[in-house]
Amino acid sequence: MIYLDNPATSMRKPAAVYEAMCRNTVTCSVNAGRGGHYASIKGAEGIAAAQEELAELFNVQNPERIAFTQNATYALNMAIGGLLTRSDHVIITSMEHNSVLRPVHRLCSYSMVEADSRGVINPADIEAAIMPNTKLIATTHASNVCGTVMPVREIGEICKRHNLPYLVDAAQTAGIVPIDAEDMNISLLAFSGHKGLMGPLGTGGLYVRDGVRLNPIIVGGTGTESKNKYQPESMPDMLHSGTMNTPAIMALGTAVHYIKRIGIKNIEEKERSLAEYLFAELMNVPGISVYGLPSGNRNGTVAFNINGIDSQETADILNKDFGIATRGGYHCSYIAHQTLGTSETGAVRAGFGLYSTRQEADALISAVSKISKKHL
Repeated sequence: MIYLDNPATSMRKPAAVYEAMCRNTVTCSVNAGRGGHYASIKGAEGIAAAQEELAELFNVQNPERIAFTQNATYALNMAIGGLLTRSDHVIITSMEHNSVLRPVHRLCSYSMVEADSRGVINPADIEAAIMPNTKLIATTHASNVCGTVMPVREIGEICKRHNLPYLVDAAQTAGIVPIDAEDMNISLLAFSGHKGLMGPLGTGGLYVRDGVRLNPIIVGGTGTESKNKYQPESMPDMLHSGTMNTPAIMALGTAVHYIKRIGIKNIEEKERSLAEYLFAELMNVPGISVYGLPSGNRNGTVAFNINGIDSQETADILNKDFGIATRGGYHCSYIAHQTLGTSETGAVRAGFGLYSTRQEADALISAVSKISKKHL
């Protein structure tokens, strides 16, 4: 199988990650930090080591400000639900995943800044949307549909000028695109562990900048301050209720260490260059529509359609007849499809990862060309 569903999860991971997951499951399936015995201490040290790896990757000054979650969706809900009340106002964009849109829509009022038809956001439009009761600006770092990378640094500067916290959804960029929490003025960073970071499924996290106070939406046992009826206010215990997935978190730390050794800029360049190649070649195939930016501010994700064929049908044909894994439909981001002009059809999404090759891109181009010719 040619696997091009990396925006959903990285199925192919470094051997060191598989080895760490197996080893840690056998030797460190413990309730980390919930006791003074050797095994519990070892688990807590493993979690702390993973925090340190991520802190270095994201340029976070205090690793303890990083809490682990099951995925980026949990992290986004913790940030949004922990920071906002019904009287607050939030600014989001028309490229957001439902993991941002739905908790915001349920909780408070919001303004949605429209991107252009390629998924590009104008930072000035975000600044113009600020209201007296605006309490948060939240944007994706890159579209999970078409791969357009947002002007996070410029938006962070706007947040700094207006003394507003900035929440960044890095599910599609952590481990792929350089992230500097200090330079980008990111207050809250939600990330997935199993996508670009190439860690195990069931891992993700939330960075909370010093001075940002959340009301935890999940409370319970933390292993600290057990006499207190209230949740601890210190990080990460404030967000670490219940038993942690210690083996997977430790394996995530192994994955991050591997990524840093390769170099995040090298990964970004490889995945972007494959996406730019695919985009350009698909544009030359009759009957194909391609969405987003052809080059530049993008990651390794490309969205396209074979005109006249349902996107899910196309993905099914690619899977069954050519052994190529993509994803058709709306990708949990219908508002992004409205922006890109694919609200009636959805789109086929192909996403490159660290282990993707030019030969795999050529195989997809050939398959799409054959399908298109057959349906013309």
